[in-house]
Formats: sequence, structure tokens, C-alpha cells
Amino acid sequence: MSLPFQFKEFTIEQDRCAMKIGTDSVLLGAWISLENNPSKILDIGAGTGILALQMAQRSFAETIDAVEIDNDAFEQCTENFENSPWGDRLYCYHASAQEFATDIDETYDLIISNPPFYSEDFKTESEARDMARFTDSLPFEHLIGCVHALLSKEGEFALILPRKEEEHFISLASEAGLYPNRICRVRGTATSEEKRSLICFSFRSTTTEISSLTIEIERHKYTEDYKNFVKDFYLKM
Repeated sequence: MSLPFQFKEFTIEQDRCAMKIGTDSVLLGAWISLENNPSKILDIGAGTGILALQMAQRSFAETIDAVEIDNDAFEQCTENFENSPWGDRLYCYHASAQEFATDIDETYDLIISNPPFYSEDFKTESEARDMARFTDSLPFEHLIGCVHALLSKEGEFALILPRKEEEHFISLASEAGLYPNRICRVRGTATSEEKRSLICFSFRSTTTEISSLTIEIERHKYTEDYKNFVKDFYLKM
């Protein structure tokens, strides 16, 4: 049984979700720029709802929608939304991203996603966990197609990926007219290889702003940069 995860301003129940709270989502939710003051935000593949809740805490967006295909995760996400301080601004749809993109006529100023990205040929004993972790359930091409359909002309799309998938994803996105404006490459320690890429896309082709982030100095001793990133969320930062 997974215990609830207590953040500074909200709590995440996660016992029915295949993918538990981890560094990736919290980091993405903290890194996303809200300079454009988005009024409508969409989280594709919401899981527990962590990203949408981070956006509710950080922004004044009137509408924050989420899409989740797994039934248990959808129900838990909905409960996490309802139990948060921002329940009137958050809504989760039980659908695949493709179904949602086909049915919805509106567009969003900001789309966020921590997509399934383990494309290797190994699976676990848990079908729900596999769905949450493997690209079979939401291939990159489908995700990009959904974003292309749902993103407003001036909107932004942000996601987190394994570093090794960065070049491939950027290539696929560019075919749909989506270009990387910002990239932050993340490594665990100063001596470890880059493991994750945080990428922000838009329909504007600009010079890509590239930065890097190191999470730990040593085990459980975090860098100042990382602490500054996530201090608004974690209780002990």
C-alpha cells in the first residue's frame, strides 16, 4: 500500500495509481514557465494529477484539464483534484489522449505531459504499470499529433523525457511544426550522465535556450539549484 504524499499545499493519494510520485513530475511542474499567464492548461496522461495540481498552485489559470486512460488512476486523480484547494479549476477526463483530441473543439495555452517513455522490449507483471511506463499506450507520434491539434497558436507544450529520446522526439515534433524553445538536461550528480530532458515546445522556431540541472551533491544532499526549483512543493526543502 502506497502512503499519501504530502506536499506543502496539497496531498496526493497514490495507492491506486501504477506510477507513484517521483522526481520527474515534480521537476517538470516546477520548471514549466508560466510567463505567458496561460488561462487554459491541459495535462495529458495525468496519473495521480500531480502536474495539474502543481499548475493550479503556481498559476491563475481558470481551466486546468487532465486526461487519463487508466480507470483506477482516473478515479484517484479526480479525488485528488476534489480534495485540493483548487477543485473548482481542475477536471479530469477518462479517455485516451487520441479520443480527447478528436472530441474537444477548443485549444489550450499550455499542454504538459510526463508521458510513458520506456520503449525497450521488457515488461513487468503489472499491466497498469506497463501502460503508465511504456510508449505502447501513447506513442510519441500520437502524443505530438494530439498536441498539434489541441495547442493554441501562441501556446507552449512542455514534457520530460529520457535524455536519450530527446533528439528523436524533437525530430518528430519538428515534422508537426513544433520547435524546442527551451531544454534543461538533468543529471543525478555532477559525475553521472544526463538522464532526463525537460523540453518546452511551441509553433515558433527560435534559438533553443539550453540549461542543465544537477539534483544531488551526494545521496540525499541536494544542490541549491534543485532546492530552489522544488522548494514551493516539497515539505522538507
